[in-house]
Amino acid sequence: MKKMLAVVLIGAAASLLTACSSDYIMSTKSGEMIVTQGKPEIDKDTGMTRYKDVQGTERQINTSDVVQMIEKD
Repeated sequence: MKKMLAVVLIGAAASLLTACSSDYIMSTKSGEMIVTQGKPEIDKDTGMTRYKDVQGTERQINTSDVVQMIEKD
């Protein structure tokens, strides 16, 4: 019973932490609008921006292709 309660509490905590992160919208030079889960990370060494798409898949885009990045309400 204690294990089940611990699992439920950990799941609830993870859900709350996920709900607190803001989504972002990136617009690209080609006119594409990319919605991300959480704030994208810019790697200055490689020149790439890493993000998770709406399906949760890790992706990268060349930072020079990103025109604007705004926090989604």
